[in-house]
Amino acid sequence: MARLAAGDQAPDFTLPDADGKEVSLADFRGRKVIVYFYPAAMTPGCTTQACDFRDNLASLQGAGYAVLGISPDKPAKLAKFRERDAVTFPLLGDPSRETLQAYGAFGEKTMYGKTVTGVLRSTFVVGEDGDVELAQYNVKATGHVAKLRRDLGLDS
Repeated sequence: MARLAAGDQAPDFTLPDADGKEVSLADFRGRKVIVYFYPAAMTPGCTTQACDFRDNLASLQGAGYAVLGISPDKPAKLAKFRERDAVTFPLLGDPSRETLQAYGAFGEKTMYGKTVTGVLRSTFVVGEDGDVELAQYNVKATGHVAKLRRDLGLDS
């Protein structure tokens, strides 16, 4: 599985959001977008991470960034997650895992001492031109947004 690095062209995608509406990376051309991949809606770590992005959304948007969360979940589960946790940015579903694989965010990982295949919690910053500006793999759910803000020079 190839991993993306800064300078690579971000793989384009079109995925359904929580309402089943198609959202494409191309819709964000001319803007910076943070695309993050998480294993499953409504699980503790993924909830922590989504709420962290939600709570930082205004300042991220103020710095020119849109946020997209992508998991293998179907739109109905994403809608429940959005409603339950008041997520205010698009959550996209990739049940086929094609986009996850294109970004190198799906593969072998170790969980509880066992090797399993699944979603690798990963975050990408895609620039206005569609190039990857930052690629982070195996990020932690807790504290990740604060670290990302530091990496982007957004901490005040």
